[in-house]
Amino acid sequence: MENKRSNDPEYIDIKLNAQPSDAHIVVRDLTMAYGTNVIQHGLAFNVNRGDIFIIMGGSGCGKSTLLRHLVGLQSPAKGQILYEDTSLWDMNPDEREHFMRRFGILYQSGALWSSMTLAENIALTLEEYTDLSRSEINEIVSLKLALVGLAGFEDYYPSEISGGMKKRAGLARAMALDPEILFFDEPSAGLDPISARLLDDLILELRDSLESTVVIVTHELASIFAIGNNSVFLDAESKTMIATGNPKKLLEECTNPTVHAFLTRGRKR
Repeated sequence: MENKRSNDPEYIDIKLNAQPSDAHIVVRDLTMAYGTNVIQHGLAFNVNRGDIFIIMGGSGCGKSTLLRHLVGLQSPAKGQILYEDTSLWDMNPDEREHFMRRFGILYQSGALWSSMTLAENIALTLEEYTDLSRSEINEIVSLKLALVGLAGFEDYYPSEISGGMKKRAGLARAMALDPEILFFDEPSAGLDPISARLLDDLILELRDSLESTVVIVTHELASIFAIGNNSVFLDAESKTMIATGNPKKLLEECTNPTVHAFLTRGRKR
């Protein structure tokens, strides 16, 4: 990829053949497609260890599709996704499935099983993928719920708690196996501003305490600027990335009108 920093301020220099020691995820010349329908092409960016990395862009640009590629649910049409020199799609299916246990995923709806209590929802992953005893599982479940501010809610069903609490319960489940990388799909969707801010604060606290890397799909400007320190901007029209870097710096320095309009929407002129 050509170094565009000198003549395109919206780009931050990315060298595809160089992998910095702090890069946790490296995306190289990625093309995403459904059959012959190309969603995005030429994606190239690094997610550094400890980042809160934002995937942003307008509706229909492929944000959630990129997330599915990063977590191993959809294979690239072209290019590579590397986790510390390891290509997810060069593994055999069993190796990939085992490697993916290093990921924790919070889905947009929380995706909790309605017929299970919060404790049962979180325990399910531990029962499936570990040989821990029942008492050990119960101890971990209580710890994860306490970490997200839901101590004492083990026996509640999803229908008995608020939307914000469901998000936090989903986050507790995502952390069940102590993942290295947490992936969130629109975590603030459907929340009021106060609940959304509390969730942002929780994400920051967990990133720092667990030393995890966090990747978030979101269009919420408050969250983008409050917690994001790195990002990629996907453009639906050109079907490629048109900016990458710290969102606050992009707001100040990026001259691309699409990125500028996205980052300044709702602001008084």
